[in-house]
Amino acid sequence: MKQINSQKIQNKLRNKFKSSGVKMIGPETIFFSKDTKIGKNVTIDPYVVIASKVKIGDNVKINSFSHLENCKIENNVKIGPYARIRPGTILQAGSRVGNFVEIKKSNVGKKSKINHLSYIGDSSLGNSVNIGAGTITCNYDGFNKNKTKIKNNVFIGSNSSLVAPVTVSENSIVGAGSVITKNVKKNSLALTRSSQIEVKNYKRKKK
Repeated sequence: MKQINSQKIQNKLRNKFKSSGVKMIGPETIFFSKDTKIGKNVTIDPYVVIASKVKIGDNVKINSFSHLENCKIENNVKIGPYARIRPGTILQAGSRVGNFVEIKKSNVGKKSKINHLSYIGDSSLGNSVNIGAGTITCNYDGFNKNKTKIKNNVFIGSNSSLVAPVTVSENSIVGAGSVITKNVKKNSLALTRSSQIEVKNYKRKKK
C-alpha cells in the first residue's frame, strides 16, 4: 500500500488523470494505484480509494466513499456511494451497484442492479437482474466457498438469502424474505416465507 500512501505519487497520478479528462471532485481525497486504468468521461466523487489492478471503462460514475480493488468496471456503470468492489469482480456495461453493497469475485451482467445493502459473493448474475435490498448470497458453508448463479431477467425480492450452491433460472422471481436452498426453475416464483399470524384484541402483559 506504499504506492497509495505516498502523497507525491498521488499528486502525480491525480494530475495524470485530470489531464486525460477524468472529472474529480475533491481530488485531494481520491487515491489511485500506479496501475489504475481509466477510460473517457469518468467522474469520481470525494473519498474514493482505487487500489491495485483496477480497470475502469468509459462513462463511469463512482460516488463517494467507495473502495475498488482488482476488478474490471465496464462502460456506463454507476457505483456507490459506500460500495466495496472486491477482487475478481466484473461489472458489465450499464450495471448499477448502490449504497452499502459489497461484491466479491462475482460477474454482474449488463444492466443488472444491486442498489442497496447487499452482499454478493462468488456469484454470476445474468443481464437485467434486479437484486432487492438486504439480499445476501450465503457462499461459505464453514469449509468451502460455493457459487450462486442468477440467470437473465431474474428479480430477487428484498431481504432474501440465497444459500449456495444454488441456481435461479431465467425470468424467475424470488419473493421478499425468502431463504432459497434449492434451484429455481425458469419462469417460476419461489417463496419460502412463513404464514403471517395475527392475534386479535391482543393485550400486552403489564410489568
